[in-house]
Formats: sequence, C-alpha cells, structure tokens
Amino acid sequence: MTTWNNDPAHSRLGFVVRHITITDVTGRFADFVVTAQIGKDDLSDAKFSMAAQVASVDTDVDARDEHLRSPDFFEAAVHPVITFESSRVHLEASGEGKISGTLTIRGVAKEATFNFRASEVVTNPMNEKPTRAFKVWGDIKRSDFNVGKGVPSLIVGETVHVTADMECSPA
Repeated sequence: MTTWNNDPAHSRLGFVVRHITITDVTGRFADFVVTAQIGKDDLSDAKFSMAAQVASVDTDVDARDEHLRSPDFFEAAVHPVITFESSRVHLEASGEGKISGTLTIRGVAKEATFNFRASEVVTNPMNEKPTRAFKVWGDIKRSDFNVGKGVPSLIVGETVHVTADMECSPA
C-alpha cells in the first residue's frame, strides 16, 4: 500500500445549498486533508480519509461564515472537524463509480455514498511525481447531521450538494 496525500493548492472541498428557495449559495472548507492508502491501480483496495476543519468554512461573507460556525449550524467549538472514512470504492472501467463510507458532521456519523471519479496516474511535470486526480460529488441532508436543525428548509435548503476535487501524489 502506498500513501497518497492531496495537494492543498490544487484541491477544493465545496458545497452548495439553496437559500430561501430562490438561489444557491456556495461555500468551501479552505483547510482539509485527504489521505489515501492505495495498493491496486483499480482502487479496489483503496481506503480514503478526509478531515476538514470546520473553522475554515468560507462562503465569501464573514457574517454568514461566523453563523455557520455557531451552535445554530456546525458548532465548530464543540465539533471542530468533519471527517469521512471510506469503506468501499467501486470503479467501472471508465474511471467512474461510487465511494461509500462514514461521514461524521457535528458528532453524528452516518453511512454516505458519493459519486467518484479517478484519473489515470500521470507524471506531474512540475515536480516529476506520480499524480492522479479524484473527484467526489453527491448530496446529503443537513438534518441527518443536526446541521441547522432550528432553521426551516424554506430558509436554508435541506439538501446540500457536496463536491471535492483533489490532486494527489504519494507522500
């Protein structure tokens, strides 16, 4: 097994949620780490882990970011990290498939399955390291994790679209 880590400068963990049933608000977690243990090229034995620092939430509006860190939403002082630990990766020959595992937000751990895409391994011309990209996307319900439990879904949508793009190389 080889340990692969994401390159923070070329990786993004974001989300989109509907606001007042009118528009989408986007955000991201600026501080997150992805580690993958990979033995087989088809990723059938791969184990991925992700840890995002809740305090790094960024929606480009300081007041909203502070509100998201508060007990009304993520309660960052009590639950400072969002984690994901994969239990299964399944890829088709196309390089697309599913990744399943335990997602923990605000102390609530739930099984989650996301769409998953993996690139081929290439040699990064900038550093000459083997490099591959991973993309994860899908939807979760914020109420499943007690995020914004007192906020009606007409104000902040129930469905949160999650997307992550990671460029990774061996450690």
